[in-house]
Amino acid sequence: MREQNSVTTMNRRAMLKLSAAALIGASTTPVEIQAMQTVAMKAESLAEFPSKPSEDITSKLFPGFVQTEVRTSGASIPVFHKGDGPPVLLLHGYPETHVTWHKVAPRLAERFSVYVPDLRGYGDSSRPSDGDRHINYSFRAMALDQVETMRHFGHEQFLVGAHDRGARVAHRLCLDFPKSVKKVCLMDIAPTLTMYRQTNQEFATKYMWWFFLIQAAPLPEHLIGLDPRYYLGEILSGLNKSPGALTPEAVSEYVRCFCCTSTIHATCEDFRAAADIGLEMDEANDRAGNKIVVPILALWGAKGAIGRLWDVLATWRAKASSTVTGRSLDCGHFLQEERPEETFEELQRFFSTV
Repeated sequence: MREQNSVTTMNRRAMLKLSAAALIGASTTPVEIQAMQTVAMKAESLAEFPSKPSEDITSKLFPGFVQTEVRTSGASIPVFHKGDGPPVLLLHGYPETHVTWHKVAPRLAERFSVYVPDLRGYGDSSRPSDGDRHINYSFRAMALDQVETMRHFGHEQFLVGAHDRGARVAHRLCLDFPKSVKKVCLMDIAPTLTMYRQTNQEFATKYMWWFFLIQAAPLPEHLIGLDPRYYLGEILSGLNKSPGALTPEAVSEYVRCFCCTSTIHATCEDFRAAADIGLEMDEANDRAGNKIVVPILALWGAKGAIGRLWDVLATWRAKASSTVTGRSLDCGHFLQEERPEETFEELQRFFSTV
């Protein structure tokens, strides 16, 4: 019994030393083992901020678009914009940037005034301090950025097309600024509170980063930083169900913007805020009966997890007092990159009947 207890209470450091010794030979000393562990766990040397974007790639992906740096009350937001007609705001998700819209935005700009920003903490936007309970990366803070951005361009009301984290920002935008949004398209999400409260093993497995990224700093930041390109590639390839849909130019931009310490931390803060103060805000809205009052178009990927785990339309009807329509597209998570033609047609049809 005494022998069993000693094994049970063995600390993790001793276990690591024994494991390492078994792998590299019993003759290795504890000092050598510690040195090898330190080398093995040393993070890749990363820059703090993304390198400067290539003008060639920008002009190729968004031909004719103009970039404007908008200073909001809480962040600096780069916005690509083009076109005349009703204003449309397009919001991206994790772990991407505004580039995710490169197959759709140019076509929409033929009929609309299209604005494509980076969310705060993503892409080439600024990285504010975290704030108490991660509030500066809450969807409320991000939604305020977008209202102020559109007001900068003279638009008090606008249409919104949003994917993934951007769609969660759009949800908050509709609740906090109901007079600003005319219509909203929410892509490949169910409501955040619904998803956390109805978590099961399948969802936790398929969306493991929802539970990994919310861990206290610096655990996820350190582990991602050990090999950020590998981590990014695994997320992108796991969610994409249409081989070749993510173009080399787009992926190059995702790598440029994600693989730096400030983005890794800021995007973790996004998830921490959503699972902390964000859920509190959502619960307060539910108690107050505060719902989305504008028409909703919900789209999702038939090959992804969201439509299999939730009745997407039902989840949004529970959060809205307006009409909710939508359907699945034959793809994975990245609708605007995997099925750009169908995504464009859905957005154009929805936005044209204002």
